Amino acid sequence: MEKVTLTIDNIKVEVPKDYTILQAAKSVGINIPTLCYMKDVNEIGACRVCLVEIQGARGLQASCVHPVADGMIIKTNTKKVRDARKSTVELILSNHNRECLTCFRNKNCELQSLSEELNVTEVPFEGAKTEAFFDNKSHSIVRDSSKCILCGRCVNVCKNVQDIGILEFNNRGFKTTVGPAFEVSMADAPCIYCGQCIVACPVAALREKEDIERVWDAIENPNIHVVVQTAPAVRAGLGEEFGLPIGTRVTGKMVAALKRLGFNKVYDTNFAADLTIMEEGHELLHRIQDGGKLPMITSCSPGWIRFCEFNYPEFLDNLSTCKSPHQMMGAIIKSYYAERNNIDPKNIFVVSIMPCTSKKTESARPEMNGTGYADVDAVLTTRELGKMIKQARIDFLKLEDDKFDQDLLGEYTGAGVIFGATGGVMEAALRTVAEVLEGKEFDNIEYNAVRGIEGIKEAELTLGGINVKIAVAHGTAMARKVLEMVKSGEKEYHFIEVMGCSGGCVTGGGQPQVPAQTLMEVDVRVERAKALYEEDTVLELRKSHKNPQIIKLYEDFLGKPNSHKAHDLLHTHYTAREKFPLNKEAGCSCGHDEAASCKDHK
Repeated sequence: MEKVTLTIDNIKVEVPKDYTILQAAKSVGINIPTLCYMKDVNEIGACRVCLVEIQGARGLQASCVHPVADGMIIKTNTKKVRDARKSTVELILSNHNRECLTCFRNKNCELQSLSEELNVTEVPFEGAKTEAFFDNKSHSIVRDSSKCILCGRCVNVCKNVQDIGILEFNNRGFKTTVGPAFEVSMADAPCIYCGQCIVACPVAALREKEDIERVWDAIENPNIHVVVQTAPAVRAGLGEEFGLPIGTRVTGKMVAALKRLGFNKVYDTNFAADLTIMEEGHELLHRIQDGGKLPMITSCSPGWIRFCEFNYPEFLDNLSTCKSPHQMMGAIIKSYYAERNNIDPKNIFVVSIMPCTSKKTESARPEMNGTGYADVDAVLTTRELGKMIKQARIDFLKLEDDKFDQDLLGEYTGAGVIFGATGGVMEAALRTVAEVLEGKEFDNIEYNAVRGIEGIKEAELTLGGINVKIAVAHGTAMARKVLEMVKSGEKEYHFIEVMGCSGGCVTGGGQPQVPAQTLMEVDVRVERAKALYEEDTVLELRKSHKNPQIIKLYEDFLGKPNSHKAHDLLHTHYTAREKFPLNKEAGCSCGHDEAASCKDHK
């Protein structure tokens, strides 16, 4: 690529000619502060915090959008630049809820950190503040506009990365807010609750709906038997809450911490991931061999399921009927586990530690009650678990590694672990389906074609004499592309894996938040996925159908995969959802008095 030479703070820099000044500075270790900027998501120069001085230019320029040019001379740290940045941040703070000590992002807030760096000690621009909205009606996401700084990061991750677009700038001027159209609640918008808006937000304008206190109450109730399960991706992110490098695998310390918190049993959702493969794999075999609905599409990601229900109801029959692994685990705990331990399921409280905010809404779905009780009683994100450990004053980094409880539901395989990365569900399924169709064991079980962070991955395999065409998509924008290709007849597949978030669960909306400056240098999707593939390789068992406790579960309780009992407990159904349902009594979402006559909704 053609390069240009410029000077930044007296340092000669040679960079590709399509670089911005911000990128050029970063390449030589000069960190220009940013706030609205987020690599590949929000590059709009809106906040003006990244201003620099360019020799010959009429005024200061936003480095995140200004292209480099040959011979350019730039200063990033003059008094003029420092004063402009400081004044910008002071203006932002003048219309911001500054109750930092009680804020969910205290000490983990990009605005707070920037204010400290710029030595902001007072806010001279006091006056009226924009009217605030507080919305906590959904099961997953809380919106607090008093914290919003109008950076647009949530808007663009929702619109351009996820291709959903339920967030937008509303009103104009001083009255501008960010939220769903017409300020409807997140509970009423066609939101999939993926939480990518939360991880993009630099402040606390968007956050998960916490359930920590309810879990503490259950733990401290002597009449309640509390069982916790952890999703595979949590081990790849939790360490970041305690200062460890991105992608550090902390399985043993995580288990030790959970046991210290007081849970009666600590299990890994990986057991249920193996169970999912047994159910989903045999469902796929049935569809292929008996002329069932194809392509079959995975159903592990609740954000993806909501996306399909809202946008592609014609594909609902293509979805696997399997519940997601943590819901399966909850159903088995309140049936098989309860029976074997002689515990009344009404006295069992199941807690799921998940990397996903959409799991909170999923657990509240009325369909998720295979035993007559809710499969899962509470869902905590990775961030919430981090808070609980800190509340308990546990020195996480000094914990000795411990192991999950091994009875009944404690075994898991490498196939279950890799569920947390994009392509992991597909690879886990192929490890089992291939051996079932071929009738023999394989030593080479790495399916590299479905690994990696390419938006859409495709492969064609010959299994048992059948050509099986597969695809993997991560992020709902990529899911939309795949579905459109299937609809048009351009592509034909037997099996499609879809994850609602780019990178899969490792970058779910409940994972630790990473500052935008760090994201310029690190691909979190890659680093966290490494931890899961590492654990897969060190485990003795790497195929779901080889899990001895899964085999025993079928022998003693379920019978066989896809049995009647398995369907009652482990399978579900889906519902087409209207994006903007009309309420004839209350009027339509546009605010018109008579929804039935609203031209916008006909």
